[in-house]
Amino acid sequence: MAESRDDWIFMAKLTEQAERFDEMVVAVKQLVQSSTTELTAEERNLLSVAFKNVTGTRRGAWRILSSLEAKEESKISSGTQNDGTERKLAQTIKLRQEVENEMKVICSEIVGLLDKTLIPHASSGESKVFYFKMKGDYYRYLAEFSSTDKKDVSDAALHAYKAAVDIANSELAPTHPIRLGLALNFSVFYYEIMTSPERACRLAKSAFDDAIAELDNLSEESYKVSHLAPRYILVQYCTLPCLPVPTLMAFMARSLKRRLPDLT
Repeated sequence: MAESRDDWIFMAKLTEQAERFDEMVVAVKQLVQSSTTELTAEERNLLSVAFKNVTGTRRGAWRILSSLEAKEESKISSGTQNDGTERKLAQTIKLRQEVENEMKVICSEIVGLLDKTLIPHASSGESKVFYFKMKGDYYRYLAEFSSTDKKDVSDAALHAYKAAVDIANSELAPTHPIRLGLALNFSVFYYEIMTSPERACRLAKSAFDDAIAELDNLSEESYKVSHLAPRYILVQYCTLPCLPVPTLMAFMARSLKRRLPDLT
């Protein structure tokens, strides 16, 4: 008997709990391919978690291997190598290239799902922003290690992020978590890939300023629905030290005060 949509949702959740993320990717791919309607917010999040984890471990591995490779190369360039240095360097390069090839396959898979199914079938502004942001993220991951086609994947990431921003600005509130997440990731793209820290800072600060201006206008019920996460934003700020501390603290203070009315 063919698996149903509910079966693939269950398998995605099961493999997530078991932290078997490669199998979770298989489940969410089947979920997307078997769905005749747009994914729900819960299903979108399962898709995101699956691909984020399988790429996250490989991105971490790539950074470690690149650092080790540079270390071995420095020994050779400085004349401090030993008999095993060149062999270690060759093995490190080989493993780094394997990780890069795996990343290319994974990123191509998710971009293919986005281009062929998810984006064309998206009807709400929220889902469109979510998917274009996701597309920008995975092209950004490719740009982190690409050399021969770095410009192409960087341009593709930029185009996807801009498409997401255009929709977010017209259809999502400044306090919407997906819009805030988009601004933060787009800032990281400018900061790390385009090496444009000033542009990154302007984009991030603008998003925070807009959110702060909107925060006081939200009803208590709307605020609860928005699921603002000050702690998450603080973590992101620490990875992208662009926003002035007073700007961040003002956002944090107002957000926490809304969540904890008895806070003085």
